[in-house]
Amino acid sequence: MRDIPEVASDVAVKMAVEVAGLTLRNPVMPASGTFGYGAEFEPYLNLDGLGALVTKGLSLRPKAGNPTPRIAECSCGMLNAIGLQNIGIDAFVEEKVPFLKGVSTPVIANFFGNTLDEYIQVADKLEKIDVVTGVELNISCPNVKRGGIVFGTDPAAAAKVVSEVRRCLTKPLIVKLTPNVTDITVIARAVEEAGADIICCINTVTGMAVDIKSRRLSLANGTGGLSGPAIKPIALRMVHQVVNAVSVPVIGVGGIASAEDALEFLLLGAKAIQVGTANLVNPGTMGEIVVGMERFLAESGISDINDWIGSLHG
Repeated sequence: MRDIPEVASDVAVKMAVEVAGLTLRNPVMPASGTFGYGAEFEPYLNLDGLGALVTKGLSLRPKAGNPTPRIAECSCGMLNAIGLQNIGIDAFVEEKVPFLKGVSTPVIANFFGNTLDEYIQVADKLEKIDVVTGVELNISCPNVKRGGIVFGTDPAAAAKVVSEVRRCLTKPLIVKLTPNVTDITVIARAVEEAGADIICCINTVTGMAVDIKSRRLSLANGTGGLSGPAIKPIALRMVHQVVNAVSVPVIGVGGIASAEDALEFLLLGAKAIQVGTANLVNPGTMGEIVVGMERFLAESGISDINDWIGSLHG
């Protein structure tokens, strides 16, 4: 295992943050879907050196995902149409929870459903898993009972699923928002009023790729979610909007690949950040981000990362 190295600095920087009852040793965690269930990355970095672990999205039953090809590289990022492939909540309890019990880092379980009832059933199961410290609700899913409308693009639908899930949970509830809306603050306010403890933004941006040699779409699904550095400016803008629209903490995600990227989101007022696509390029990225942020803050004479968070001028 490659440990996250210590920072050689004359200034000891306090890196711990508290986010709606979640105490994190630092504000860095993986984005769901890019880190498996945690064990997959154990050979590459010290899991106990991260702020939290976020699992791959869990559904009520195992899900095979979309047909291949379902990943396409593009300028400054990638498109994916994995289709939320996962082993299902029951297999997660049987196969993955035993490993997670041996990790000191808080575990956040991401979950989703295609109907309101599925969301409720998974939330109820997650509430009973001791190792799960918090839950992250993915509302970027189609509501099959309403003609495929995505829960997270309709304020009323988003609020309904959050309020129903909230009834099942005493654990901190993170709601992850889709950027594929006209005004993300409308959705953010709706889920805050419905009971979200924390808002995470953004999920991937809908895009498409074309193969001119075969004259076919690059993804079997047609469209996919764009992630990576290409979406960072969009994510920064939306995080800034949401931070100023709600009173609950915000987790920033989208194109973060370096300490400098992470510090930008925190400067805007995000309490923590998630790293996604960069983990697939360099599985040690998050460890390097923790070290890089601490080094920057020490060199800047800042002894507590909380003094940096939300300190944007103007």
